[in-house]
Amino acid sequence: MGEKMGNLRRTHMCGNLRVSNIGEEVVLMGWVQKQRNLGSLIFVDLRDTTGIVQVVFDDTLSKEIFEKAEKIRSEYVIAAKGKVRKRESINNDIPTGEIEVLASELKILDEAETPPIYIKDNDDVSESMRLKYRYLDLRKPSMQKNLKTRHKVAKVIREFLDENNFVEIETPMLTKPTPEGARDYLVPSRVNPGQFYALPQSPQLMKQLLMVSGMDRYYQIVKCFRDEDLRANRQPEFTQVDMEMSFVDVDDVIELNERLLYKLFKEIKGIEIELPINRMTYKEAMERFGSDKPDLRFGFELVNISDIVANSSFKVFSETISNNGEVRGINVNGYGDKFSRKDISKLEEYVKTFGAKGLAWIKITNEGITSPIAKFLGEEELNEIIKRMNGKENDLLLFVADKSSVVFDSLGNLRIEIAKKLDIIDKNDLKLIWITEFPLFEYDDEEQRYVAKHHPFTHPMDEDIELLETEPEKVRAKAYDIVINGDEMGGGSIRINNRKLQERMFKALGFTMEEAWDKFGFLLEAFKYGTPPHGGLAYGFDRLIMLFTNNDNIRDVIAFPKTQSATCLLTGAPTDVSVEQLKEVHVKLDIKE
Repeated sequence: MGEKMGNLRRTHMCGNLRVSNIGEEVVLMGWVQKQRNLGSLIFVDLRDTTGIVQVVFDDTLSKEIFEKAEKIRSEYVIAAKGKVRKRESINNDIPTGEIEVLASELKILDEAETPPIYIKDNDDVSESMRLKYRYLDLRKPSMQKNLKTRHKVAKVIREFLDENNFVEIETPMLTKPTPEGARDYLVPSRVNPGQFYALPQSPQLMKQLLMVSGMDRYYQIVKCFRDEDLRANRQPEFTQVDMEMSFVDVDDVIELNERLLYKLFKEIKGIEIELPINRMTYKEAMERFGSDKPDLRFGFELVNISDIVANSSFKVFSETISNNGEVRGINVNGYGDKFSRKDISKLEEYVKTFGAKGLAWIKITNEGITSPIAKFLGEEELNEIIKRMNGKENDLLLFVADKSSVVFDSLGNLRIEIAKKLDIIDKNDLKLIWITEFPLFEYDDEEQRYVAKHHPFTHPMDEDIELLETEPEKVRAKAYDIVINGDEMGGGSIRINNRKLQERMFKALGFTMEEAWDKFGFLLEAFKYGTPPHGGLAYGFDRLIMLFTNNDNIRDVIAFPKTQSATCLLTGAPTDVSVEQLKEVHVKLDIKE
């Protein structure tokens, strides 16, 4: 039902008009936010991607235009020509609030049905509705702002890397299935019956080959794919800022990325971060925060009391230690009165989800100590624990006894849970930290073998190479993560550039040489012909955008995201395909319900 635009051509964007435009004749085009009919005057709030402006239709000027304006409804697409004039009742809530446009011409370009969701930022419609009608959801100013910030962050990154001699190179999307940690998405090949490509989990091997090619510095802002069970803030396809550099060691990669982060925070947020960014070893992060991505915006650090309670008559503690476990605690200092016994029971249920068997506690009040475990502890022992934990009046001390991985996991998550419950995390605080010296291997209980903590191409720290065969658990990696406010924003490592060392690494991981060559032969072959020392880093781009837009939902910073069950509510993907299509790619479905 729309009219043609005729001789109307847009001269200005709605949100850009100001007092300086008074007296000018303008042509605006956009969506109707709302229409108010006051009898002889009609006010229309007209919206485009820059904002809203008020357009006025006066029946004394033209009956014909006025009657057309009476038909306008929300989300109609219109073109309006008119003069900018001063507005009588100023609206200080919008940048165009001092002016309005008195219309002399109107064209309805397209009509609209009543939309199923409101086009306003604070609507409380369900996320499934927002995703189903994503094109309407994206009309909201907040969503457009998120996508514009995404664009700007990418632009700043590209400018910086370009100035620092990086070359943007695309790597293939149809690649070879390689074991990189997560499950691959597979694509059947029509031309090669029965064979499959994989979508890349990252461009890892390709970017290393680009270093072998002598490209020196590569980057890419690139889609990566992982077929994982989706937790909150995971997407099956996500975007990575991927980079690799030749002839570098750890300090070179870190220094360059600190300058990149400095530029990003300054240009996007107007914040000047302090350089150099502090560094903390993986060991220290685990000991103090129970996590390799520590949130440093609040205290409640872990404290080891194993030596004090090793011979305790409280068997839960002493027996754990004799079984190679440990006992650590956190002090929720100054908030003891905020936690009833019922609250503490809830915290106990919480740590059980991380494998803890229970949560021991001591509360220090002005009347003395309340604790279900005090009666099992000698007075001297109790005093030593309180002293070690720096306990004072109104403190709550919480303890977990178990193997170290469970203790770290339980208390590391508990300190964050408590800080959130108490609402003591300052949203405007910014704490950046590099975590360095990761273990090269971690033991996989299911597979009964060591697996690579990052990936099999990570270079061990030089002084630990001799331990590869004898004590692999002690080998540290030339690996580093950048952690911001308890979120891992990026990570990388220096890679192995020597074939003999790479083969030793595969052996330590339990690969036979045949398996290694079968999976990574093209890389090992390339390493025969002179490989520069190289390393790099990749950021989770979507996570960076969440940080720069103050969002805690990854789906709000991606134009067309998937749900937690990896479906697209807008298009209905994934869907069934016809038998003909399956035949073409030589795939036969035999799924028993």
